Amino acid sequence: MKKKVYRFTRPATPVVVMAVFLAAIFFTWTNLSIAASTDPKTPPKARPSHVERTEARIKNLQTALKITPEQQGAWNAFVQVMEDNAKDMDELSKARTKKHKDMNAVEDLKNYCQFSETHLAGMKKMIPAFEALYNSMSDEQKKNADSIFKMGKHGQQRKQAKKQSK
Repeated sequence: MKKKVYRFTRPATPVVVMAVFLAAIFFTWTNLSIAASTDPKTPPKARPSHVERTEARIKNLQTALKITPEQQGAWNAFVQVMEDNAKDMDELSKARTKKHKDMNAVEDLKNYCQFSETHLAGMKKMIPAFEALYNSMSDEQKKNADSIFKMGKHGQQRKQAKKQSK
């Protein structure tokens, strides 16, 4: 029995990698350990909102990607999609926080599904905006973007840990 091997072309790789990386940015689940704090006297640490985390990420990306004035239009469109997606996720998070204590297991799963669907819809909006920006980049910028998106947040942590251990 022969195994089928599927290969993807190189141009699809950055888009897929970007989608995975951006999924990590926008899809965070409510930290249940905050709700289940063992010490009622200790107030839970407030997590930054999706909007706050996205704004920080936007600033970092703009610097890291070295956006030029000619790319500003594509960059602004990409940023607008990121901000809109973050607002949508914040609204869902706030609604979940309000009704979390009263949800049963089925409602919790439905809510998780709603998060997933909202996240997916946001990613579908983001890919064309990022693709337009990516296509306007120089080869050096594209190489830099590929590196940033491939490494992601966790890759950066591993890279820093390796540097510290040397």
